[in-house]
Amino acid sequence: MSPNAVRQEATATAQLGPARPASSPGLTLAAALLGFALITLDASVVNVALPAIGSDLGGGMTGLQWVVDAYTLAFAALMLSTGAFADRIGAARAYALGTVVFTLASAACGLAPDLGVLVGARVVQGTAAAVVLPASLALVRQAYADPARRARAVALWAAGGSVAVALGPVAGGALTTAWDWRGIFFINLPLGLAALALTARAPRAERRRTPLDLPGQLTAALALAALAFAVIESGPVRVGAGAVALLAGAAFWLIESRAAHPVVPLGLFRTPTVAVAVAVGSAASVAFYGVIFVFSLYFQRVRGESALVAGVMFLPMTALIPVTNVLSGKLANRYGARRPMLLGQLLAVAGLLLLLVADTRTPVLVAAFLMVPLALGCALSIPALTAAMMEAVPAERAGLAAGVLNAGRQVAGALSVALAGSLVGEGTGFVPGMRTTLLVSAALFAATALATWRLTAPGVPRRNG
Repeated sequence: MSPNAVRQEATATAQLGPARPASSPGLTLAAALLGFALITLDASVVNVALPAIGSDLGGGMTGLQWVVDAYTLAFAALMLSTGAFADRIGAARAYALGTVVFTLASAACGLAPDLGVLVGARVVQGTAAAVVLPASLALVRQAYADPARRARAVALWAAGGSVAVALGPVAGGALTTAWDWRGIFFINLPLGLAALALTARAPRAERRRTPLDLPGQLTAALALAALAFAVIESGPVRVGAGAVALLAGAAFWLIESRAAHPVVPLGLFRTPTVAVAVAVGSAASVAFYGVIFVFSLYFQRVRGESALVAGVMFLPMTALIPVTNVLSGKLANRYGARRPMLLGQLLAVAGLLLLLVADTRTPVLVAAFLMVPLALGCALSIPALTAAMMEAVPAERAGLAAGVLNAGRQVAGALSVALAGSLVGEGTGFVPGMRTTLLVSAALFAATALATWRLTAPGVPRRNG
């Protein structure tokens, strides 16, 4: 999930009118920031702990893929509707409910006796995270009546997500080494309780009768889960899951094309800028999360490094993301969104191709710095494509468009982990599978770069040719 994408959503929704101030805006912001950072961290902190989980609980590569994707898929699929759910019961209530469930599910993850229980608890975690995200943003909006103070608060909220992305692999490695893989889940307990305590003085907004598209939501979740099964599993399960994915996808399309309040208005994709922005964002997630998953295993299983060293090896890659996000926004304001979008994608393609040199003899520190160009390319692309998408849709649909963008990115990240795990787990060997993963990601980015180059829609100006 991109913090910058949701920041654009907040800027657009700020036009809806003044928000009722909270009795303690600072505490409300702290609660929202902590909750957002917590659920963002849990999307990546588990990657470095996967070898330790596999050694303890077994399950092989397929089981490890589900430990990651159970969270991400539930998060992505339900994100389409949880904003409306938060409106119906109130942001503070939704945030508290989501945080309580997330904290309890984290305890269940840490206590899991086997892989099945862990994967099930991760599904509950992802479901709760999908509720916390829009509710935390709504809390920030309600806490600040002044638009300027609200914009600064949302920027801080978004920065918390960027920092969490950067710290995820390092925190996972440190906790796994100093404590155990269960520590990456137990640490959520005090943090979740702190978030709940900070919410005590948050504003209690009025409930709104926001429409919910339950048939669309259910068919979307079924299609995504079946697609993940088709990629991760093998044999008859893969065939059956693929058939279910096709049928559920067709049902989703029919429902959304006829629903009065669709969870994903298909008409959005008739705007070229929207279609390209979602495609570029998805390609970025495929590359970024696929590389984190594969290289977490590479550093430990292929190179024999500890979880702590593996986590630290991601620091050169992730530490520059927040700075590059800010740079991308400035470039988009000055030159239009198309140029930083295109530059970022080309840099990411070059970075993915550069990573092809990594093998069993490459020094781990060299491999760590080889990941930097990819991270810079993704970080440069995301804020710019988000700005382009927000400009291409009416203000009243900005929140919906941002939700679709972020859900698409989360789904792409989950499927990239599924595909990467399948490739590196095949009999051809880890390094050949890793290189195939990199080539697939590079091909996707090259295709979206071409689409971006051809893009001339409003909101992505082509200045000086």
